[in-house]
Amino acid sequence: MPEGDTVWRTARDLHRALAGAPLVRCDLRVPALATADLTGRRFLEAVPRGKHLLLRVEGGLTLHSHLGMDGSWRVRPAGETVRTGDHRIRAVLATAGHTAVGRSLPVLELLRTADESTAVGHLGPDPLGPDWDAEEAARRLLSDPGRAVGEALLDQRNLAGIGNVYKSELCFMLRIPPWLPVARLPSPESLTALTALTALAKKLLELNKTRTARVTTADPRPGRRLWVYGRAGRPCRRCGGPVRAGGQGPPGQERPTYWCPDCQGEEGR
Repeated sequence: MPEGDTVWRTARDLHRALAGAPLVRCDLRVPALATADLTGRRFLEAVPRGKHLLLRVEGGLTLHSHLGMDGSWRVRPAGETVRTGDHRIRAVLATAGHTAVGRSLPVLELLRTADESTAVGHLGPDPLGPDWDAEEAARRLLSDPGRAVGEALLDQRNLAGIGNVYKSELCFMLRIPPWLPVARLPSPESLTALTALTALAKKLLELNKTRTARVTTADPRPGRRLWVYGRAGRPCRRCGGPVRAGGQGPPGQERPTYWCPDCQGEEGR
């Protein structure tokens, strides 16, 4: 599942492959961009912002994409066969040296680089970005004190790049019930617990940004990498009790949450 670490790694790979070279092919397969062509423009840089990607080209234009739940960008060397007939493909960008293919992208739009704030200006501090500020992220989490911690973590206006995996893992590691209101955390008025939470979020994202397999347990072996995410009904790695799963969020927009009732409790559930 793409989260901030996946997007950071994707931006790094795109930047390494394309930056500095002119585009020799540009195929944008969404109706709104049917006539757009960036061929001939030099690819300047790929910049991650939370779960968003900003692909900047000369002439003051930015191709903005979001990976959503299933999106991806893959880079291949020039000369290697790239299947571009897949109906899921939304973008093909190529230089003389590499081809980048974007699949299942729920968002793909062309913006003036000066107007990028219309797409990402609402986002909170990014744990993997130059704007990171753990205390500011904590303050934003506290701006709605009655909100469940799990929901607040997923709100990209609070901190950018946290998704379902990290939400569940963070709450488990700090023994916080995902449904606990933010105001019920220890000393929320001093931001102590919230700053510890946001600092741990940064630490985990930093540790995983260069890994292809996400690890929160410090054990990279298959099947041992995560504490609770995706482990409903299986023994908790800490206490041996059963891990549970439940939907969290507004009706119709519930997202899966995993937690250990014995280690974290069920306050707010």
